[in-house]
Amino acid sequence: MGNLLEVFWRFLCLGCVSFGGPAAHIGYFHTSFVQKYKWIDEHSYARLVALSQFLPGPGSSQIGFALGVRQAGLLGGCAAFIGFTLPSFILLYLVATLQTDLSSYLLNSVIDGLKLLAVVVVADACYKMYSTFCTNKLLIGLAITASAITLTIPSLWSQIAVLIFGATVTILYKPKDLPRKISKTKSNKRPNQIAFIVFAILFFVPALFSSNSIYIKIFADFYQAGSLVFGGGHVVLPLLDQTIGNNLTSTQFLTGYASAQAVPGPMFSLAAYLGAILSPTSSLHGALIATIAIFLPGFLLILWLQDAWESLANKPNVAACAAGINATVVGLLVAALYQPVFTSAINSLIDVGLVIVGLFLLNVIRLPILTLVFGYIAIGILKTLVFSGSI
Repeated sequence: MGNLLEVFWRFLCLGCVSFGGPAAHIGYFHTSFVQKYKWIDEHSYARLVALSQFLPGPGSSQIGFALGVRQAGLLGGCAAFIGFTLPSFILLYLVATLQTDLSSYLLNSVIDGLKLLAVVVVADACYKMYSTFCTNKLLIGLAITASAITLTIPSLWSQIAVLIFGATVTILYKPKDLPRKISKTKSNKRPNQIAFIVFAILFFVPALFSSNSIYIKIFADFYQAGSLVFGGGHVVLPLLDQTIGNNLTSTQFLTGYASAQAVPGPMFSLAAYLGAILSPTSSLHGALIATIAIFLPGFLLILWLQDAWESLANKPNVAACAAGINATVVGLLVAALYQPVFTSAINSLIDVGLVIVGLFLLNVIRLPILTLVFGYIAIGILKTLVFSGSI
């Protein structure tokens, strides 16, 4: 029980402050669970990141779920998911049901402060992951190429293209100094076929009965969307627009999308807003069903391949592929550091100074991340008060 509560608490704390999207979340997880709490070593984390890039679903949430499973079993994975998603779920549910104004004075101030903290954490993760995964000229070149292409051509297809390119190049050239660690114990673990069977059943069966119940239809629509999305939360928007767009006004749909970008945590939490809107007579049920349905396929796929992937990753071709993907992910993380993390958080030289101070406190003074959270919340509120002339 102690492990379970710890998993929930750690991910709840991150769910309150994780702005910046999936690439930034990977940086947050690296800082917390690789460096600080040491739940997983660098190389196992790298393999997990690589696996999440291969599978459909919410990549950063899949990594969080897998970390929870490693720490406290299947219930630990559920605790990680609930903790990381709960803050954004609550905020988006309130937007849908109470028409909460996300531009309100206090909330905007808190978000401004936490966005500065996001710059600190993601910049720190960029440097440390670069040091770990970019160990030769080829991998450094892949990271730089990925960052340049993603910034120049910001789209889902450019991200998929650079990931495929990175994997292909390292498979073809196989540099000797790949950043990998061969396990001394041979593992013959196979894919979890039960998880895949459940995934397939839930993909097809609910759709057959979706006309009988609004809740079954919500589950079927959101589950299928979550099963087909490669590339993260922003990509789920056109899929959901095709499946449920006729039941919402364009204003409702875009309000939910904008609100999901304004809150921390996974972009897939947009499902909480949409589920509540689609089930106005029982909005909480609709929000819960839609949220569970959109995340569930990604988690089932992680359970299907996670154990087998650990052993597969020691094979030369797979290890080369993973090394290329991880180097490319570093480039994507650098791109995310600029857009949207830096561009949405930095508005003046004062903000730049606050980020530099934060990097000093995190790396030199080694101030706990929770202390930095409260500090930057206070800074955000103080900034708003000063510039509004209230003090």
